[in-house]
Amino acid sequence: MKEVTVRVLSQRASFWVAAAVVVIALWTSGAPSVTYPLYAAEWNLSASVTTAIFAVYPLVLVVVLLVFGNISDYIGRRAAILLGLTASLLGVVLFAIAPNVGWVFVGRAFMGIGVGLSLSPASAAMVEFSAASKKAQASSITTASTAVGLILATLVGGALIEYAPFPTHLNFWVLAAVVAAVLITAWFLPRHTSAEARGKWRPRPLSIPAGLRGTFAKSALALTGAYGLGAIVLSLGADIGQELIGSDNSLVNGAVIAINAAAIAITAIAARALRGTTDIVIGGAAATVGMGIMVLSSVQHSLPLFIVAAIVTGVGYSLLFLGGLSVINADAPAHHRAGTLSGVYLIAYLFQGLIALSLGVAATASGLGIALDIGAGIVAVLGLGSIVLAMALPRRSDGCSAQTA
Repeated sequence: MKEVTVRVLSQRASFWVAAAVVVIALWTSGAPSVTYPLYAAEWNLSASVTTAIFAVYPLVLVVVLLVFGNISDYIGRRAAILLGLTASLLGVVLFAIAPNVGWVFVGRAFMGIGVGLSLSPASAAMVEFSAASKKAQASSITTASTAVGLILATLVGGALIEYAPFPTHLNFWVLAAVVAAVLITAWFLPRHTSAEARGKWRPRPLSIPAGLRGTFAKSALALTGAYGLGAIVLSLGADIGQELIGSDNSLVNGAVIAINAAAIAITAIAARALRGTTDIVIGGAAATVGMGIMVLSSVQHSLPLFIVAAIVTGVGYSLLFLGGLSVINADAPAHHRAGTLSGVYLIAYLFQGLIALSLGVAATASGLGIALDIGAGIVAVLGLGSIVLAMALPRRSDGCSAQTA
């Protein structure tokens, strides 16, 4: 019988497919954000319920990371990515056909499973598929890819909701088609990379090597600050635009969130020559200032100030994420890279879910303005804490922002 040869993507093509998986992860995460006000109106939902829809995603994702965080170090990046994209596709389809809020919660859970299985392997694969002379670009392109995912989620979603039929469904059918296309392409990724461990995988707790714990703490707090910003922008951003700023156009509200994501992408590319610790220090300050401007915009009902806040918080998110990713990628052992990244993502997503739930409860009980004030305070604590930890802990390699190997 003639042997069938399956074509495998080149190293360069594999790098960009891994980047596309990161884009899909953040697109999936952000896709419901511009739909929350519609769900609230159609199904008579409170702010605590809509933020709970958002929070299900990171909380399920945390459980997946706890159990399966290092699985791609054993079964391969490709296999883990395929499993993750399949779960994400199922979650998006459930959103697309959802007749009630129960379906949305289940769909959000599958999104969390999908991203939990695919994001860390894709991030690790981008390092491993980088050309030797271009490994320094991996962290900045990973950060930019997250921003591209958010831009697509908010602009495509906002436009389809505002100007196309089936506002609570079509957005997700479009995303489902894109996820399916990336899933098919990912099938042709190499089955293994040289950095993957060998041996049989079994569920085990995530562990951080003793010599890496300071770097891990610095990275985890920085990413938590970034994801705290994300919790506010993605779970409450559209509601802030509609209720506090006075904009009832879904595309405009989505565009403001997209401006935030664009600032993330531009900053990630512009800051790639900075050191990781420098990124964290500047990012923590920008996150704190940006949330102050957002609070001011809500008090004055000012769309221009809201846009400025979106830009400044985007810069803060980008530098915190980029700096945190850079310092951990620079020191994580290659055979344990996905497991180490999973530990960082786990902490960041856990706090993102808890922040979103807390703000939803506060918004329902005391109003959206009070919730925004609380959120600004939380981000300030995380941002300033990141600055202190980054400056206090000893630096190991701490290469430039984009240094990953």
